[in-house]
Amino acid sequence: MKFSKQDTRYESEFTKFLKDLKQKDPTLEQKQREGRALLWDKAPLDLDARQRAEASRIKQQAYVYQTKH
Repeated sequence: MKFSKQDTRYESEFTKFLKDLKQKDPTLEQKQREGRALLWDKAPLDLDARQRAEASRIKQQAYVYQTKH
C-alpha cells in the first residue's frame, strides 16, 4: 500500500465548517488577528524600566504568615 498518493478530494466536516464560517463572515480572520494582537502581542520590553523595577523590589520574608513581634 502506497501512501504517496492521497485522495485530495476528501474534506473533513471541520474543514467544511470553517470554509462555511469564513464565507458567512469574510472579516473573521481580521477579527481574529485583532483579538490576538490585543491579548497576546506585547510591546517590546523596556530593559531600563525592568532593571529599575527589579532593583526596587522588596525581598519577601521566608515565611510570609509569621509576624515579627
